[in-house]
Amino acid sequence: MTTADRFRTAVHDRDLVALQALFTEDIRLYSPVRFTPFEGRPAVLGLFGVLLRTFEDFRYVGQHSGTCETGADGTPSASAALVFRTVVDGKQVHGVDLLHFDEDAKIKEIAVMVRPQSAVRALGEAVLAGLVADGLAPAPAPAER
Repeated sequence: MTTADRFRTAVHDRDLVALQALFTEDIRLYSPVRFTPFEGRPAVLGLFGVLLRTFEDFRYVGQHSGTCETGADGTPSASAALVFRTVVDGKQVHGVDLLHFDEDAKIKEIAVMVRPQSAVRALGEAVLAGLVADGLAPAPAPAER
């Protein structure tokens, strides 16, 4: 079973312990709702805890494997693209998890792409609320009048 297969199973089973074993210590996750990545295993696992509670009817519907240049040096690494469908706050979400692996086949980087834009907004609001509820992000400042 490949790392991508184990990742799919862990997400399907909502198993954070299994996900932790698949991630490098310095994993980065690039989110469609935040400019800077989530960095480090604790931050990425915290985010997955929120995501796994937020997604409704989450399922992977496709998988592609190959190589991709990642990181600042552009070195090719093994990678996989996992296509998914889910619902967030009543919005249909189509997305792709791009997984990049290190030389030990651990996940060193995840880039998440989501469409349509209304789904990105719904996802961003739901994830922020979950991160705030879990104490992983500060509450947003009230809008100025």
